[in-house]
Amino acid sequence: MDFLINNWIYIPAFVVVITVLVFVHEYGHYKVARICGVKVDAFSIGFGPELWGRYDKQGCRWKVCAVPFGGYVKFHGDAGVASDASSDVDEMSEEEKKVSFHHKPLYQRAAVVLAGPAANFIFAIVAMAVLFMALGQAQTPPIAGEIVADSAAQEAGFEVGDRVLSVDGANITSFEQLRQKVMVGLDEPLIMKINRDGRTVELSVQPKIVLQADEEGNSHRIGQLGIRSTGREFVKHGPISALGSAVDQTWFVTTATLKGVGQIISGARDTQELSGPLGILKMSGDAAKRGEDLTGRALSLFNFMIFVSISLGLINLFPVPMLDGGHLVFYLYEAIRGKPLNAKAMEYSFRIGLSLVLMLMIFATWNDINKPWVKDFFTDLFS
Repeated sequence: MDFLINNWIYIPAFVVVITVLVFVHEYGHYKVARICGVKVDAFSIGFGPELWGRYDKQGCRWKVCAVPFGGYVKFHGDAGVASDASSDVDEMSEEEKKVSFHHKPLYQRAAVVLAGPAANFIFAIVAMAVLFMALGQAQTPPIAGEIVADSAAQEAGFEVGDRVLSVDGANITSFEQLRQKVMVGLDEPLIMKINRDGRTVELSVQPKIVLQADEEGNSHRIGQLGIRSTGREFVKHGPISALGSAVDQTWFVTTATLKGVGQIISGARDTQELSGPLGILKMSGDAAKRGEDLTGRALSLFNFMIFVSISLGLINLFPVPMLDGGHLVFYLYEAIRGKPLNAKAMEYSFRIGLSLVLMLMIFATWNDINKPWVKDFFTDLFS
């Protein structure tokens, strides 16, 4: 009973994160579709049996369903939730064709598809900018207060007091930025410019690869520099600088994620680092439990939501049929050839895409099941 009392927050936190981010994503599709004059038949949060629903003045069914793993917007003329055309789409009346997604110009269809991932990125940027203006951006000066013995920094010639100015041409203003650059630098040396007693010195640093365990028991291969910095400050931003910093953070998370995916494909990272719904549930609950009071815990969950929003937007842009990126690839083909891919090829593509997504989901879930925290969770639950 004590275990349930102490850990009840996990499922509500997961539902909040998924519901908000799915709504943001699907609302992006919905809003641009309405701007383009497309009739929307349904807007659903979740799948399966409907728990609640109502029709709006335009005839769209807004509903919440029982299985909170995603959602969809069904446009007029869709055969299903993947926005594939129905068999009778060519037999529509002229009035129906005017509001049918599949009869809209190519650029409008592409804009509607792109709007979902774009909404996730915009949400993350705006949310971060608001936090940076209201609370400030926490950062530590990128100054070497201590050099760890036998570290990459010592081997490269770092000295106490050195301030890092840039890494591979990217300006560095905080220790957090420096850590982010070093953590993903697994395969190649990093060119760093530092300020040493008023002089600019250039160093080539090859981060040392270490295994770091996270709260879920995963081991991650990360780059480590080997310097320590002290001091902590919150830098409050105005609207312009807050937006710029939010864009920079979003760009870093995006590029670091892509780099991580590339390293998994190349074998530089272990596939065990992939997490599925159980992993998101665990991380959502952990985020909601951080902080000394309700406000602190809410902010922690909100920060986690920002990160997941970026990941959701990026994943949906992958060129896999069933995902938004797959639809955009089909539209690119249509733009080049002057005609859409034939229906049979489209059908097989969606089947392959669905199979790939399901296999990845099963693999990621299997990874989660085999992590120590899952065993500990169920042991505590039934003990």
